[in-house]
Amino acid sequence: MEYIEWADFERVQLCAGTVIEVEEFPEARRPAWKLTIDFGPEIGTRRSSAQITDLYSRDMLVGRQVMAVVNFPKKQIGPFMSECLVTGMPRDDGSIVLVAPMEPVPNGTRLV
Repeated sequence: MEYIEWADFERVQLCAGTVIEVEEFPEARRPAWKLTIDFGPEIGTRRSSAQITDLYSRDMLVGRQVMAVVNFPKKQIGPFMSECLVTGMPRDDGSIVLVAPMEPVPNGTRLV
């Protein structure tokens, strides 16, 4: 395990946001959704692709809060520009379980 300094962690902006739109992403190499996420008035909305189709349908995602890194640079994923990184944890079968607050918090709330 590589250790980092506390200041390294403080630079990562992990924020809660609410999924407001889910689109199919047929061009993705592995099944994925295109998500539009509301991070509140200071951050605004950001888009991300997420390989979470095994466990989450479109209906399950709209209105759900997620945790994402909002201060990475944009990343081109095929024809799609990702603006944040939605976080998740892999299960033994390879499916991804989203990381999210257990209780609702205001969009844009930062993990501390």
